Formats: sequence, structure tokens, C-alpha cells
Amino acid sequence: MSTLHIILGPTAVGKSDYAVAEALRVGSPVVSCDSRQFYREMRIGTARPSDAQLAAVPHYFVADRSVTEPCSAGAFELEALALLDRLFQHHDTVVMAGGSGLYIDALCNGLDDFPDADPAIRAELSRRLREEGVASLRADLRILDPASYAVIDPANGQRIVRALEVTIATGRPYSAFKTRPAKERPFAIVKTGLTRPRPELYARIDARVDQMLAEGLLDEARSLLPYRGLPALNTVGYKELFGYFDGSYDLAEAVRLIKRNTRHYAKKQLTYWGRDAAIEWIELN
Repeated sequence: MSTLHIILGPTAVGKSDYAVAEALRVGSPVVSCDSRQFYREMRIGTARPSDAQLAAVPHYFVADRSVTEPCSAGAFELEALALLDRLFQHHDTVVMAGGSGLYIDALCNGLDDFPDADPAIRAELSRRLREEGVASLRADLRILDPASYAVIDPANGQRIVRALEVTIATGRPYSAFKTRPAKERPFAIVKTGLTRPRPELYARIDARVDQMLAEGLLDEARSLLPYRGLPALNTVGYKELFGYFDGSYDLAEAVRLIKRNTRHYAKKQLTYWGRDAAIEWIELN
């Protein structure tokens, strides 16, 4: 049976280097599973693989569409399965690398069959989120769906809106839709998780942010201002600079926020994967 080898881990841990080395070892391309590296306009702020890495082995799902062409986890599942079907005709093992847990789960297990969005309900909940704040919506979720209330990040207003939207529209708790068994895949899946000691990981994050700025992140973010309302631009590194452009704070504060929020994101990634017993973890040094 063919094998998909997934290299995952927190941002800045070193997934790209590890994946390229593994791909060269087994004679595989690298399939990216990063929900922001899809977008060609977001080169610097997404830490896209370097030109040398891209030249070393073929890469897929890197800079293959515009920010105006969003790729959801469900769309990625379908596109990636079709790609893997083609690649496995020529490779016994295919290497995948990325840090987007939901997209990895979509490919490995399939997504739950949630109902389509209800525009009217979503619009009203989004209005409440803007005007009343996330605490008000969380109070409703606690009553309507305690199971979702217990696990959804309190700061993730959009997920809380989605959970309430589904619950209100269907009369069933959002959590009730998340019980379907995983889909069968026609290939074996091996997951390797990369970690580093926390101080080292945070130092790498800080150094990466400094390097991004040196490479021109400020100008890249400014060029993306017309698209700031798109989901792709709700991304650490860009949204903090948008606040700087708005005059909400100075550049030094924007840089501090980028580093802080990237560390928070890395912690969320590790927490997300902590529930997956199938991952074999390797500590890099």
C-alpha cells in the first residue's frame, strides 16, 4: 500500500527543511498543507519554502492561486486526494508538510457533514460579534451547546459564530455533527511531529519575524491592503501590520504583536495535535 508521510509541527520549527530532506531520501515531491502558502501574493509573511527548497524537489499547493480564490479545508481535501491519486501512480511514498491542523485532518479523516451556512443567521450573529463582543455569543453557546462551549477557543469569534449558526438553523447542537467516523483512505498515513525546546522555538519565531521584515514584509503587507477583508489576510503578520497602517500603534508595537501572536499560534498548534496519538514526535536541536 502507498504511504502518505505527513511532517507537521508548530510554526518555525523547521518543517520545510525536514520535509525536503525526507523527500530527497525517498524520491518524493512535497505536498504543502499550509492554509496560507496557497496564495501567491503572500510570499514573505507565510514563510514560503525558499527558492533553493522549491528547486530541490517539486512542491504542490505552494503559490498556486490568488488570495481572491480561497481554498477551504473541504476544497483542499478534494484537491489533495485527486493529486495524491496521481502521485501514487509514480511514488510509493509521498511527503506532505504543513502546520494547518484542520486541513491535515480533512485529508486524513474527512470533514463532518455540516449544513450550509445560513446567510441571514450568520449576518445577525456577525453583527452581534462586532457590536456586543465575543462574550455575549459565548454566553448563548454555553446554553445551547455546552460541549462546543467547552472546546472552542474563547478568542475565536468566527468559530463561535459558526457553532451558533448551525445550532440555531438546525435545532441540533453543533457538536452533534462532529461524531461521524473517519473516512477510509486508500493509502497508509504516517505522521511525524517536530518539536523543539520552547525557548529555542520562541527564539526561532522572533528571528523569523525579524528576517521577514528585512525581506520586505512591510511592503508586502501594504500591497495587500485592498484585500484585507478576505479570509486569507486574517493571518498573523499581516493583520498586525494593517493595524500599524491604520495608526492604531507604531511599528515597534506591531512587531511585538506579531512575535507574541506567532508564539500563541505555535502553542495552539501543539495543543491541537496533542490529542492525536498517531503522531510520532521528534525533538529537533
